[in-house]
Amino acid sequence: MYTPPAFAVEDAVELYAMMRQYRLANFVTATPDGPMATSLPMFIDETEEEKGVLYAHLARLNPQWQADVIGHGLAVFMGPDAYVTPSWYASKVEHGKVVPTWNYTAVHASGPVEFFADAERLLEVVSRLTAIHEASRPLPWAVTDAPEAYIKAELRSIVGIRMPIVSLQGKRKMSQNRHEADRNGVMQGLGDSLSHTDQIVSDMILI
Repeated sequence: MYTPPAFAVEDAVELYAMMRQYRLANFVTATPDGPMATSLPMFIDETEEEKGVLYAHLARLNPQWQADVIGHGLAVFMGPDAYVTPSWYASKVEHGKVVPTWNYTAVHASGPVEFFADAERLLEVVSRLTAIHEASRPLPWAVTDAPEAYIKAELRSIVGIRMPIVSLQGKRKMSQNRHEADRNGVMQGLGDSLSHTDQIVSDMILI
């Protein structure tokens, strides 16, 4: 991922937090037939390996797991993003030398990919993934709430993914390369938008 120094996020704790905040990742593998990608909720276990391990699962009918993986897999986590019009820049009035851009956050994690179909390991993955996403609910649903025979049948229809992280890159592009007056203009413009995502990006711009 091309990351100018002004936009780089290098702190591992911050990178893990970004991955946990926006858990749906694009899981990408290079194969002899070309690149393949699937959008998957993933979770990270920081206690495994040096940089942690990502887990997920995909449908057994998904051809991605059956294709030979060339090199490492890539998980792309995208956070809030918003279009930035040059009309918001104070610089537009001063000299007019401005162009549109896009503000966004992203984390790229890559490493060797293992696909597995062991029922016990799959049960652990789906149970942990469910617990993560149900934790904030007043009455969390658990995998054990469903009939055991039903869960066993469902597990036969999926394949697990384990990807130890060997490379972790983060980017937060939030107008850091603009001077304060321009950043103020972007923050105000996005804050006035009717888009909830634009408003979130506005709050992420530091003055």
